[in-house]
Amino acid sequence: MSALGAQIGTITGARIAGAGRELLPFDGPMDVFVVDGVIEDIAPAGAMRARGEVLDAAGTWLIPGLWDHHVHVLQWALAAQRVPLGSAESAAHAARLMGSAPVLADGRRVGTGFRDAFWADRPSLERLDAATGGIPTYLINADVHSVWLNTAALRREGHEPDGVGFLREAPAFEISRRLNEVDPHSGDQMVATMARDAAARGIVGIVDLDMAWNESAWQRRLADGFDTLRVSFGIYPEFLDRALAEGLRTGDPVRGDASGLARVGSLKVITDGSLGTRTAACSHAYPGDPHNHGQLSVDPQTLVELMTRATGAGLDCAIHAIGDTANSQALDAFALSGAQGTIEHAQLVAHADIPRFARLGVGASVQPEHAVDDRDLTDTIWAGQTALPYPLRSLAATGANLLFGSDAPVSPLDPWAAMAAAVYRTRAGRPAWRPEEGIEAAVALAASTRGGSVDGARIEPGAVADLALCAHDPLTAAADDLRGMAVIGTLLAGRLTWIA
Repeated sequence: MSALGAQIGTITGARIAGAGRELLPFDGPMDVFVVDGVIEDIAPAGAMRARGEVLDAAGTWLIPGLWDHHVHVLQWALAAQRVPLGSAESAAHAARLMGSAPVLADGRRVGTGFRDAFWADRPSLERLDAATGGIPTYLINADVHSVWLNTAALRREGHEPDGVGFLREAPAFEISRRLNEVDPHSGDQMVATMARDAAARGIVGIVDLDMAWNESAWQRRLADGFDTLRVSFGIYPEFLDRALAEGLRTGDPVRGDASGLARVGSLKVITDGSLGTRTAACSHAYPGDPHNHGQLSVDPQTLVELMTRATGAGLDCAIHAIGDTANSQALDAFALSGAQGTIEHAQLVAHADIPRFARLGVGASVQPEHAVDDRDLTDTIWAGQTALPYPLRSLAATGANLLFGSDAPVSPLDPWAAMAAAVYRTRAGRPAWRPEEGIEAAVALAASTRGGSVDGARIEPGAVADLALCAHDPLTAAADDLRGMAVIGTLLAGRLTWIA
């Protein structure tokens, strides 16, 4: 059995799934030969002599290595030490959970993952204070766009108590930034653990959209030996001047590192809120609140200016847009600026805007598991909207490039869950939700690779050997088999980063 870190020369007895399979002479086991991290040849099993370190696939399925195109890396890593609140059935329940939560080394209690839109009662400062006392306590919404704090936490962060303790959008993001300011060594250890877990799911690369100056973090991690994943990292508007002054361009490797594993990604701009916090910018008002259409956090002119500056300096753009109004504004900005890149989320899209993604060459960086998580919210909070919610098939049918991700910690970093949600549109035995927007498994698999559904990774001679071996054929697997997919091994340029 090959050991973790081994450089594989030959993968024997693998059945090929995904792009490139159509060029093979038959569907039986194949041997794949790797030289200098690149696939050199593919031949029927046993037809050619194996060379180098051999990995016996034993008839399992070989697929292109998977990518998660939207991760908040440090925040996802830190979630392991935060209290999970996804089971909280009410504000009172969430407060009780935090009242018994462990106190972290910095003297705070932190919970994450609640969904207050489902609660019959409303959060209040009195309720949270009664349960948590004088220990600063923070509850982060599942969508990360709002935070519920007790009085001690509000005062620690410089806010006056207001009777509720709820912060939304920019103030909430600032709280998350502060909570993420942990000791770099400890944080890097948690990121390394997260990366190993990702490799165990067949992941070879991620897009890191932490709200920080990400290059320095990845310089440090790489210098300390991080070698588990490829990384493309985002740059937020507050860091754009620095990025331009220092000459960062999309695709450039992290400065001072020779591995090429971490590279400059896109300018990330958040233009509206979220569904759960009821701040996603929509054309129709939210139920019971006729003046609330959500909010645009960046005006159209400023967005065009930001994207034009980034584009002129060689940076792609990744624009957060959830509501249909925000998606329309983002597409307009791509058209006016000539920018390249993606719209992140695209959860509610006007019918007229669906074909504009492909026409403008804008990728749809989407999180299919959110559709399953949010189905009940969508059917209530967005019941009066006329745009299309989670329109995967509609986007794919017009030629848009789908790129799948998790938005971890909003959803777990699990590409198999994303694929299952995209194909089957359900979970836990419920009827499929809007099944007409489900996509074919081959499209979902391609969307889970580096290039996305239009230009997905292929298994063929000349391709980089970023690969994974899994127990079932993902092109024919049932929903439960996809969600529970066992990954036998993961290779990064032919080097084993995971072995079962």
